[in-house]
Amino acid sequence: MEPPASSSTAAAAAAPSKPRSYWRWSKQDFFPEPSFQTGETYRNALTNTCPRLKDRLLNRSTDSHELLVLPKASENRMARVLTWWDLTWLAFGAVVGSGIFVVTGQEARFHAGPAIILSYAASGFSALLSAFIYAEFAVEVPVAGGSFSFLRIELGDFLAFVAAGNILLEALVGAAGLGRSWSSYFATMVKNDSEFFRIRINSFKDGFNMLDPLAVAVLLITNGIAASGTRKTSVLTWITSIATTLVIAFIIIVGFIHGKSSNLTPFLPYGVKGVFNAAAVVYWSYTGFDMVATMAEETKNPSRDIPIGLIGSMSMITVIYCLMAWALVSMVKYTEIDAEAAYSVAFVQIGMNWGKYLVSICALKGMTTSLLVGSMGQARYTTQIARSHMIPPFFALVHPKTGTPVNATLLTTLSSCVVALFTSLDVLSSVFSVSTLFIFMLMAIALLVRRYYVREATDGKSDFWKVLLCLFVVIGSCIVGTVFWNSGLFGWIGYTVAACVWFLATLVMSLLPKKRQPKVWGAPLVPWVPSLSIATNLFLMGSLGSEAFYRFLICTGVMLVYYIFVGVHATYDVDHGIGQESKHDEVY
Repeated sequence: MEPPASSSTAAAAAAPSKPRSYWRWSKQDFFPEPSFQTGETYRNALTNTCPRLKDRLLNRSTDSHELLVLPKASENRMARVLTWWDLTWLAFGAVVGSGIFVVTGQEARFHAGPAIILSYAASGFSALLSAFIYAEFAVEVPVAGGSFSFLRIELGDFLAFVAAGNILLEALVGAAGLGRSWSSYFATMVKNDSEFFRIRINSFKDGFNMLDPLAVAVLLITNGIAASGTRKTSVLTWITSIATTLVIAFIIIVGFIHGKSSNLTPFLPYGVKGVFNAAAVVYWSYTGFDMVATMAEETKNPSRDIPIGLIGSMSMITVIYCLMAWALVSMVKYTEIDAEAAYSVAFVQIGMNWGKYLVSICALKGMTTSLLVGSMGQARYTTQIARSHMIPPFFALVHPKTGTPVNATLLTTLSSCVVALFTSLDVLSSVFSVSTLFIFMLMAIALLVRRYYVREATDGKSDFWKVLLCLFVVIGSCIVGTVFWNSGLFGWIGYTVAACVWFLATLVMSLLPKKRQPKVWGAPLVPWVPSLSIATNLFLMGSLGSEAFYRFLICTGVMLVYYIFVGVHATYDVDHGIGQESKHDEVY
C-alpha cells in the first residue's frame, strides 16, 4: 500500500493549476522550444537547418489544426460578438480611408483623365474577385490568421510565412503613413502648414529628420481603442462610417449638380494603357478588406455573416468610388485638377470654399477608421503567426477581460509608432506596393489547390500533375501577356495569344474533377473566378514600377533570414512535438 504522502501528492497534481498572469515576461514565454534552450541546442538546430527547411517546405497545416489546436496557445478565447452588419462597416472603415481623396486627382490628371472611372471599376472588379476567395476561406476556416492560415493549409508553411511577413510589414508601414497623413491634414486645417506639428532634427538624415509626435499620439489612441474591445471598436467604426457615407453622398450630389459634360471629353486622353496604369495605383484605395477576414474568429455566424459583410461591402465601395471619381472629373477639367488635394480644390474651383473643410474632415475620419480596423487586423494576423510559433508565442495570448490580443496589439503599435515618428511620407509611400497583389494572387492559387487537390482524396499522382500543369500554364500565360502589354512587343497579337492560352488552360482545369466542395458557402464559377483573379493581380503588378519589386525582394530577403535562423526551428519543434511530451493539451 502506498503511503498517504503519495496520494496527497497525486491529489495535488490532479488539482487544477492556478491560472497564469497575463503579464509575464520569462524566456519560456518567448522561446519555449527546445532548440533555443541553450547555446548547444541552438547550434545543433542550426546544423540541421537544411533537412528542417525541407520539412517546412513540404509541410501543410489542416483545417482542424488551425481551428482547434492553434487557438489553445492564446489561453483565452476571442469573444464572438460580430455580425454581418459589423463586418460590412468594418470593411468600409478599413478601405475608405485617405486613398480615394489622395490618388484620384493624381491619376486622373497624369494617367487616365476622365477614364479614371474605368480605372476604379477595373480595380474594384479585381478586389471583388479576391473578396470572393477570402470569403470562402474565412467561412471554411474561421480563425484569426486570415491569409496566413489559409495559405499555410494549402501552400505550406514557407509561402504562408512570406505572405504573412509582407502583409504585416506593409500594414505597419501603412499605419505609420496614415498617422503622418493624419498629422499633415490636421496641420493644414490649423495653420495651412502640413509640417506645423513636426520637429526638425538637423543632425538626422533627410527623410528621417522631421519627428512627428502627433502621428505617434494618433496611433497610440486608435490602437488603444482597438485593444479595449472588439465590439466597442466595431460600433465606433460603423457609426463614423455612416457619417462618412453621408459626406460622400454630398460630394456625389454636388458633382451631379455642378458637373459639365464638356469636362468628360476627351474621355481617354492617355489611351487604354493609361487606364490600366492608373488602375494599378488606385487599387490601393481598395486595400484593407482582407483585414476583415482576420475577424472571422470573432464572428457570430461566419457562414452567413462573412460573405454578406465582405462581398456586400466591396460591391458598395466599388460603386461609391466610381461615382466619386465621376463627380471629380465632371466638376473640373482633368487638366485643371489639383493632384495633391483634388477634392478640396475642386470645391474652391466651383465657388464652394467651405466645402474643402468638409472634405478634410471626411478624410481625417476615413484615416482614423482605417487605423482602427487596421490595428485590429494586424494584431490578429500577429496572433495566429505567434500561435504557430513562427514568432514568439507570447504574442498569441488573448487578454481574459478584453477578449483581444493585447500583446500583439502592443507589438504592432510600438513598431508603427517608431516608423511614424522618424520616417517621412515620401519614403513610406514608395514601400511595399507589390506585396498585397502578390498575396491576393497566392490566395487565388490556394483556392484552386483546395478545390482540385486533396492529399487524402486524390487518386494517384496523375491528378496532382494535371492540376500543377494547368496552374503553371495559367500563371505563365498571365506573366507573358503582362510583359507583352507593358513592352508593346508583338503588339496586340502577343497579348491576345497569351489571353487565349490562359482561357484554354482554365477551360482544361474546369473539366478536371473537383476533389472538394465547400461545406456551406463557396466562391462561384471555380476555376474561372480564381483564375481571373490570378490574371488581374499579375496584370496590375506588371503595371507597377521596378522599384516596387526591388523593395519587395529586399524585404522578403530580410524575412527569410529571420525564418532560417528562428522560424524554421521553432515551428519544426512544435509540429514534431519535440519537448512536448510532458505537456497536456487543455481544451478551454
